[in-house]
Amino acid sequence: MILLFDQNLSPKLVRRLADLYPDSTHVSMIGLASAPDNEIWEYAAQHNHIIVTKDVDFSEFGMIWGFPPQVLWIKRGNCSTNIIEMILRNNYDLIDGFSKNDLLGILTLY
Repeated sequence: MILLFDQNLSPKLVRRLADLYPDSTHVSMIGLASAPDNEIWEYAAQHNHIIVTKDVDFSEFGMIWGFPPQVLWIKRGNCSTNIIEMILRNNYDLIDGFSKNDLLGILTLY
């Protein structure tokens, strides 16, 4: 299970969550910092990454184009990187099960 963090999330999450989500990356680390969302979508699909975002656009892409890639949509207003880290840590088992289910495309976390 490899996560791809969207631009609206801190790149620090890659390092801070490496114990649970090894090999995960941030769009800024792979040259996609200013790429349009559809390019990020294609990259994630080609490399079997789960997109982690606070942006509704990726969920809408999934409804239109189908999956993969899968999307973790964090529906939390303005919050710290610590809160995002806590959400991803506390929901590890749920995220792991989601990643193994080809019938699911969007997991919304609060």
